[in-house]
Order: sequence, then C-alpha cells, then structure tokens
Amino acid sequence: MDLSTLITDNVAELLVKILEFTRVRHQVLVENIDDMSNPGFLPRDLDVEQFAELIEEAITEHQRYGRLRYSDTQHIKFGKNGRFELAAVVDENARDFLEQNTKAYVKLQKDKLRENLVNHRLAGELLRQKQGVSSVFSS
Repeated sequence: MDLSTLITDNVAELLVKILEFTRVRHQVLVENIDDMSNPGFLPRDLDVEQFAELIEEAITEHQRYGRLRYSDTQHIKFGKNGRFELAAVVDENARDFLEQNTKAYVKLQKDKLRENLVNHRLAGELLRQKQGVSSVFSS
C-alpha cells in the first residue's frame, strides 16, 4: 500500500512517516529472529532515537512556521512526495545479547517488536481519526 496517498496535511504526513518507519522496523526485527542462527549474522535495528529527534524537529518547525521541514541523517533520508529511505544499523546491544544468551536475545527482539507494534497501532489510529475513518478499536 502506498501510504503517501493518505497525506492530506502536515499532521497526516507525520503519522504516515511513523507508520512507514514502524513497518520497516518490524521487518528488520523479524529478520533478527529469523536469521539469528546464520553464521556471521549481525542483528540490526533502525535508529529509533534519531528518527524521534527528526520528527520532533519537524513538529517544532510546523509549530513555528506552519510547514514541515525534515533533516537528513546518515541513516534516514527524506525525499519528495512523502517518501523517505531508512537504513538499518548494527545493533551492538543485541549483538552482545546474542553472543551471551540466546533466550535473552530473543526476548529483547520480542520486546522491541511489541513496542514497535504499539507505536504502529497508535499512529494508525490517530491517522484514522484524522481522516474520519471509523476505528477498528471503537466499540
């Protein structure tokens, strides 16, 4: 699904970016579990803190000037029409867990998946409300 078609204003654009970020992160985290037994495997993750900082900066810009302005980083690049590129980086903390305790590593990945799912659902619900679409969570 092309999420960029859901963009109607600055708030919707931010929510779509969060949805896309969490979708890609989900794929990366699932691969971390699927590929953990492969020789030479290094667990990866998206830079969540960096993404949050970029979104915070964009919100500040929106509050001040009524427009969104995104800054590129080494691993997050914003393009035209709401598109952006994300590059996963080696997750050093997860690598240490994988080397020392496989069960703790899997738990870490599952915890990240749960947190990511909450963020994805929240952004999706906010976008549905913004677009006036009935919620899957409403009674």
